[in-house]
Amino acid sequence: MPPAATRPVDNLDDDDYPAYTMGRAAEMLGTTPAFLRTLGEHRLITPLRSQGGHRRYSRYQLRIAARARELVDQGTPIEAACRIVILEDQLEEAQRINEQLRERAYDTGHRAGPAD
Repeated sequence: MPPAATRPVDNLDDDDYPAYTMGRAAEMLGTTPAFLRTLGEHRLITPLRSQGGHRRYSRYQLRIAARARELVDQGTPIEAACRIVILEDQLEEAQRINEQLRERAYDTGHRAGPAD
C-alpha cells in the first residue's frame, strides 16, 4: 500500500470509517461475493463506492449481512430474510429513540413525548 501522502483521498479507506472490499467482506462472512450481490439486489445493503469505483462494505453493512446469512442458513428464503433484517433494524432504531425520549423526560421531570 502506498504511503498516506501518495494515496488518493478516499473517505472509505480512512481508519475512522473502515470499509471492506467485496472479496474481504465475503471472506469475513464466510460466504461468496454472489451472496453480497444478492443482498444488494434485494435492497438490504448497498455497497459504498471508493474513488476508484470499487465496492466497499462498512462494518454496519457486514453486521446486517451476517444476520441475513444466519437466517438463510436456517432455511429462510433470501427475500424474506432481507425483509426480516430490515424490520429488526428499524425496531432497534425505534427502541433506541424511545429510550432517549424516556431518559430526556426523566431528566426534565416530564412525561415522554415526541421530540421537539
